[in-house]
Amino acid sequence: MSDFKQLSRSVKGLTVLVTGAASGMGRATARVFASEGANVAVTDYEAQGAHAVAKAIAANGGSAEAWKLDVADGGEIKRVVSDVAAHFGGLDIVINNAGISVRVAIDDEAYEDAWAKGIAVMLTAHPRIIRAALPHLRKSKSPRIVNIASTEALGATGLHSPYSAAKGGVASLTRSLAVELGREGITVNCICPGPIRTAITDRISEEHKTIYAKRRTALGRYGDPEEVAHMTLSLCLPAASFLTGAVIPVDGGLMARNA
Repeated sequence: MSDFKQLSRSVKGLTVLVTGAASGMGRATARVFASEGANVAVTDYEAQGAHAVAKAIAANGGSAEAWKLDVADGGEIKRVVSDVAAHFGGLDIVINNAGISVRVAIDDEAYEDAWAKGIAVMLTAHPRIIRAALPHLRKSKSPRIVNIASTEALGATGLHSPYSAAKGGVASLTRSLAVELGREGITVNCICPGPIRTAITDRISEEHKTIYAKRRTALGRYGDPEEVAHMTLSLCLPAASFLTGAVIPVDGGLMARNA
């Protein structure tokens, strides 16, 4: 039997890029990583929101910088990833979190535009960001990629086909890249959040949130963004070096519950 190996559970000093970090799960992820001593690149389409998050992190003694990033713009992705690596002296972790709400019927005149935008933001952006980050990840001692999908990748809701297709694609992309990049020690995992309190779900009344959660989840409640962020952190620990290709629901038992 081999000697016990002491594996690091610290991300202190590592650099993480988080997309969609101005609010919700992205903001919580940025804050959680910063609280653990990581350098955080806070990126979002909403520049003002990104700067506010970075400023709040810095005010609490953390290391963060903000960048405006439209993940549907391939050229902007290349520029921002390069700037992040130059600013912090490298890049160790990529969190593909940016997303949008897409609700549209298949026979709606707006369907084609909704499909194109949904796929661009929630699927095509992921490999673009990973491709831009790869030269830097290959230099890291603990390279990690985490893609945020949704339980819509595991089940489906009507009127959300562009969203569901994108999230299902993210899960498959995760598995494929885990196999492709595994020999280089780069892990690629996916989280599928269920009902979480975010700006998108703020539109749902508390009464309907409660009814839905009690009917559909094992825990009987909505989750908080921080509960997803801590799972993301766990996947990025240096000690998580043998976990790759996983698609993990963080859903309060939504997908486990039959009735």
